[in-house]
Amino acid sequence: MDPVTEDRAPEPLTEHAHRITRKVRAFDQRHPLLWDLHFTGFWVTAALIDYGGGGWRHNAHNLDVPGWLLFVLSLGLSVPLLRRRTHPGAVLAATTPFALVNAWTGAALQASLLQLVLIYHVALRRTLHDLWWATAMVITPVFVSTARYGEGSWEQQIGSLLMSITVAALIGITVRTRRNYTEALEDRARRLETERDQQAQLATAAERARIAREMHDIIGHNLSVITGLADGGRYAAAKSPERAAQALDAIATTSRQALTELRRLLDVLREEEKYQAELTPQPGLTDLDRLIDGVRSAGLPVHTATHGTPTLPPGRQLTVYRVIQEALTNTLKHAGPGATAEIELSYEEKAAVTVQITDTGNGGGTDPPRDGRGLPGMRERTALYDGTLEAGPRPHPEQGWRVRLHLPEETPQ
Repeated sequence: MDPVTEDRAPEPLTEHAHRITRKVRAFDQRHPLLWDLHFTGFWVTAALIDYGGGGWRHNAHNLDVPGWLLFVLSLGLSVPLLRRRTHPGAVLAATTPFALVNAWTGAALQASLLQLVLIYHVALRRTLHDLWWATAMVITPVFVSTARYGEGSWEQQIGSLLMSITVAALIGITVRTRRNYTEALEDRARRLETERDQQAQLATAAERARIAREMHDIIGHNLSVITGLADGGRYAAAKSPERAAQALDAIATTSRQALTELRRLLDVLREEEKYQAELTPQPGLTDLDRLIDGVRSAGLPVHTATHGTPTLPPGRQLTVYRVIQEALTNTLKHAGPGATAEIELSYEEKAAVTVQITDTGNGGGTDPPRDGRGLPGMRERTALYDGTLEAGPRPHPEQGWRVRLHLPEETPQ
């Protein structure tokens, strides 16, 4: 014997019933008309058997009811059930005249009890107000029968029927409550799934924007440095081959650094598990010296001045680093020959910092508006810490461009 089969616990009866119920409901949803035809056909057959087999005579008050009338009453009380789910109120109104004739003639056909099915559907699909008048319509034939034939007490006749109506209505209300609860859960699950997808899309868009900023900073800066080194090496080649060789070495070093940073960044985009992104920390204040040395080697003299003690968290350090990097890159691209740059960092308490980058060029130290991501990227980074960023020409008569970054004190969360 298979040990898995031997250890398997028997399926509870409730689970078995639920599975059968789910299959029946699924079939009903796929073929509603077919299910309605089967349901109605069963009760039409039962009503005709009660009429044709003479079973109605056991409860009848009058045995002389014509056969054709019994046939018509049997069909009139059962055939309308075909539309019970879509129009339960109209079907109940259509069967009520047949129920009244059934009570008046004393036939007392059992098919009149099919109105309880309609009570169930009224409770399931209509309002409480509709349930009250539906109850009145079902009870009325009992008053007619009791008043005409006088068999049994009023309390017995009305009480028995009211109990049956109450049970049918409670079943309908219970099913309706259960269905509404299930629909509410399904709707909530759909909304949560939609919100999850939207949050994932927003996160993806934010990540793409961050990666675009990083790629702009990395590629733009290193290409500007390489361009400066290449220009310097070309001029030095004729007079000083050694300096040209140094420029080529610097170009190679800068290119390798750019490729390393770019690969690390693009690794984040890979979805395959076999590609693990290299866990290299983001640049910070300790990397500023290497950044400035690279700019100097590209031919731009840079002077630095520092006030205070740096106590910035990694996120703020990255913002300061990227703003300085972008400002120096733009100076290399736009300031023109003979320009110099100056960086002044002022550290304050509670992680506040002010950075000012100025140059003496004639072309401006930021991207032209149509170029793209330089200045907007700096502003986005600054806005993360509620800081301010100013970029524009230096006041007359000074020449050049100035970028000023201020990150306020870090507020406790």
